Amino acid sequence: MFRKKDAEVYYINERSRSASEELASLFSYCIQKDGRMFRELVFLCIGSDRITGDSLGPLIGYQLSPYCSRIFHVYGTLDDPVHALNLPDRISYIHSRHPEALLVAIDASLGSRRHQGYITIGNGAIRPGAGAGKTLPEVGDIFITGIVNVSGSFEQLLLQTTRLATIFHCGLCLFSFVIYFEKSYLQNSFTCS
Repeated sequence: MFRKKDAEVYYINERSRSASEELASLFSYCIQKDGRMFRELVFLCIGSDRITGDSLGPLIGYQLSPYCSRIFHVYGTLDDPVHALNLPDRISYIHSRHPEALLVAIDASLGSRRHQGYITIGNGAIRPGAGAGKTLPEVGDIFITGIVNVSGSFEQLLLQTTRLATIFHCGLCLFSFVIYFEKSYLQNSFTCS
């Protein structure tokens, strides 16, 4: 995953007891930093359920989909994943269906050994598939990634041999953060428009 060079990237250890609260606070900060008014919040959960290391997005999308509402939307689930083959069409669909939405891109990524198991968040777009050498369109106003394995050579093999426990723990943390954010910020003190 490569991001715009000037984007601040925040790292949160998904095993920290306060990870959900930290992510919610940073997410709120990223929304304020974005500065746009928006009417909807769209989570685009990118990945494939066929490769363990790439299944973080669809897992989170599956967990979040029951919470969809008039202002809260999720694309990319275990049953209907958003991946390299359909990403451009899904991005076009989301932009036409939700023109005033804040788009949050969620994806798995590879990183350094010391950041494995960390979640990153920041303003700007991500380039899905960059870690595996794919050229796909940038997407997102805010990005969230789970660093599921170390980067290096044979990235595709690394994604295929990523431990399911790593995906599960990152996914649980991200799911908890979104629910915490929705209850603490969206319902009580945060208004979308």
